[in-house]
Amino acid sequence: MNQRALLEVIALGPEDAVAAQAGGADRLELVADMAADGLTPPRATFAAIRAAVGIPLRVMLRAADGFAAGRLDALCAEAGALRAEGADEFVLGFLTPDGRPDLAAVAALAEVVGGCRWTFHRAIDRAADRDALRRELAGSGHAAGLDTYLTAGSADGVGAGLATLVAEQARREAGEPGYAPRILVGGGLRLDHLPELRAAGLDAFHIGGAARPGGWAAPVDAAAVREWRAALDAPVAAGV
Repeated sequence: MNQRALLEVIALGPEDAVAAQAGGADRLELVADMAADGLTPPRATFAAIRAAVGIPLRVMLRAADGFAAGRLDALCAEAGALRAEGADEFVLGFLTPDGRPDLAAVAALAEVVGGCRWTFHRAIDRAADRDALRRELAGSGHAAGLDTYLTAGSADGVGAGLATLVAEQARREAGEPGYAPRILVGGGLRLDHLPELRAAGLDAFHIGGAARPGGWAAPVDAAAVREWRAALDAPVAAGV
């Protein structure tokens, strides 16, 4: 029997969260300021969303657009405050100027969140060597709690990254070092991408704009989320 595929939806506030849950989302990614591609939300926003829904929440830890950690002390303070507020799942990921994982930043935040589960976000799609990034993180001893990579397989989105995603899922199933975390597919993901991805065994999907037919100025639409839920719950065709 196929395991139910995970559907994660970006939420900016309680209205988004309620609609996403009503549409069948399994988890939310909480962010602020999508003009900067998603930054750390205020504690009050987290608290309001946590009070509004019962599904898991992963909270973004990111201070500015781009993949540099920036003021790490301030970001660690925000992470600690969110943790004290009750946040227990997170999203983070930083690169050095030469495109390697910023292990110092990852270690600092992983220590603050105390072993909570977390996603390494699409910084992997901008890495100089994505395989090396996975192996370096896995072997660093600084990635406690890392259980997911959010990736499109390419900086240009899922359409360009399909072959990479399929290949990485095969490496994950083969038990290669660095490939244990789940692959969460997101970044320009479309419904027509699902058959190939599902047939390859990928089982976790992340949507943002696809849940908002009215654009980012409009809230999440429960009917749009429901369409994705139905597509993911459909039987997986073999040999796609």
